Amino acid sequence: MSHAETLQPSAIAAANQTRRPRRILRRVGAVAAGLFAIFAVTTVTDLVMHATGVYPPPGALPMSNALFLLAFAYRFVFDVAGCWLTARLAPDRPMRHAMVLGAIGLVLSIAGAAAMWNAGTHWYPIAIAASALPSAWLGGRLQRRG
Repeated sequence: MSHAETLQPSAIAAANQTRRPRRILRRVGAVAAGLFAIFAVTTVTDLVMHATGVYPPPGALPMSNALFLLAFAYRFVFDVAGCWLTARLAPDRPMRHAMVLGAIGLVLSIAGAAAMWNAGTHWYPIAIAASALPSAWLGGRLQRRG
């Protein structure tokens, strides 16, 4: 007889209830860790780009399309890495966790695009929003391969 067979049904239910909140916290923590990592690395990179003169000072003339393309490129890489991290930390269903982070990124990107619509070029915020789910899928896929 196994240990599980010796436990009463109420004891099994109690054990499952204590594990459930812990699993939910791990799920939320995995998504939060990926989101935090993306924000932190993107913010630091933006600050470095401004401080080194690659980007114009904040509030100066709008950036060129080439600089927006550079920003899009590293953001895409950071988004994939953040979604990979989320999938890696997920207690189960890593692709689902990565896609949840991608959906959060899509909503935040749409909100950012609406708020900053008149601040510069329009292709950039559209591209950021459009890349949210593909980068999440790629991050989840890369974690699955590793």
